[in-house]
Amino acid sequence: MKPYLSHCILLLTGMLCLSVCWHASAQTEPLTLDEIINSELRDETAKQRDQYRHPQQTLEFFGLKPDMAVLELWPGDGWYTELLAPYLRAEGHLIAAHFNPDTKHEYALFFKSSLDAYNTKLELNPDWFDRVEVVAFEPPVTPLPATPGSLDLVISFLNIHNWLADDTFTEVLRQVRLMLKSNGKLGIVDHRAAVSQLIDPRASNGYVNQEWLIQRIVSAGFILVAKSPINSNLNDTGNHPNGVWTLPPTLRVPEGEDKQKYLEIGESDRFTLLFTKK
Repeated sequence: MKPYLSHCILLLTGMLCLSVCWHASAQTEPLTLDEIINSELRDETAKQRDQYRHPQQTLEFFGLKPDMAVLELWPGDGWYTELLAPYLRAEGHLIAAHFNPDTKHEYALFFKSSLDAYNTKLELNPDWFDRVEVVAFEPPVTPLPATPGSLDLVISFLNIHNWLADDTFTEVLRQVRLMLKSNGKLGIVDHRAAVSQLIDPRASNGYVNQEWLIQRIVSAGFILVAKSPINSNLNDTGNHPNGVWTLPPTLRVPEGEDKQKYLEIGESDRFTLLFTKK
């Protein structure tokens, strides 16, 4: 089963609740990341994932500032958009490069339902999300519409394995590099394959070899700035019956197996990498 289904189970069940919970009064002044992350307006289900996603440390590692022009690639259900949108709303600019509504991809139904749910979330709370610019991105069918050389930061959370599976990652890197400013940054988080595992260029189990990926990104015209252990999970061996989707939050556990074993492992071991445009 292909990687795009990794978020299907959670997408529709969590989206409406999160949208309603974020319906708040207008933002009257800039908020800090700490205020947003710890806000009572965030749904408890989203907050429960903080222990694995470490949003404040991750975004600070990427060098996020409130006046930046930021592009989030394939934001899915908007878990990070809920933090980025209010943070950048007053002084910055957030572009959400989501799925192509006119896609002919084999997972077109999922792509379209994901995009519709994301847009609904934004529409339900214009006080927070009215300045998010949503654009279509399906490499190589629909390119990034941002102005070349206009972006301070491009970020991707748990998407690389999807583009590797579709053999479109080279095109993603080409477009991202074109849109970044001369000193612009690329921040990436994805599932890390164990070093003992054979390198799979298509990441069929959802895990990506970190050093192999670094070399590929460097070859595309980037410089590695830093690695961070922020999102590491030493309990994850990377060897599960249904790949990374066996673990939470997807929990695609084989019939007859105890989910508790995988809940105790937690979410996947992840690399957190920062690059700059060469």
